[in-house]
Amino acid sequence: MTGLSTILIVVGLFLFGGVYSFTKQGMPRGVVVLLGISAAMCLVSGVLRIQGVWG
Repeated sequence: MTGLSTILIVVGLFLFGGVYSFTKQGMPRGVVVLLGISAAMCLVSGVLRIQGVWG
């Protein structure tokens, strides 16, 4: 597990916390969806980097 994959996973989890918080605050749906997509992309890239898919 490299440093970059750890950072990507931590940032993804942080952004998912933001999704939960923004949903509770009643923020616009577009903002929540965009934040959720970016969180999912961070988590997926971190996991794929751990598995060594990138080479």
